[in-house]
Amino acid sequence: MNLLHSLLATTVRPSAPAAVRPVHHLNETEDAFALTVQLPGVARDGLDVTVEEDVLRVVGRRAWTPPAGWSALHRETTDAPFQLAIALGQAVAADRIAAELRDGVLRLSLPKAEAARPRRITVA
Repeated sequence: MNLLHSLLATTVRPSAPAAVRPVHHLNETEDAFALTVQLPGVARDGLDVTVEEDVLRVVGRRAWTPPAGWSALHRETTDAPFQLAIALGQAVAADRIAAELRDGVLRLSLPKAEAARPRRITVA
């Protein structure tokens, strides 16, 4: 039993903390998607926002260092990395995406690509 315990202790390591999925809201209009993500305490340089094909990814890490001498009694936020991946189901115009981070809220406007927008066809 000691040998088994010794082998497990040397080969099994605790995994890194899992990425947290931030609170978000996704809305759609005929012309665009609008995404808001709650990211309190996240700096602009702590974010990586990408769109590849029809998948939007928001990845980052919240960093907070307590002041010297503080001891946490209760904490509801984490320093763990966060990740949000959303399959939009339609192509977006990547060159027209707008992003703003203000007051801990990331707002993205993702205009749909012209080819993906619905069209009314006149029947002759």
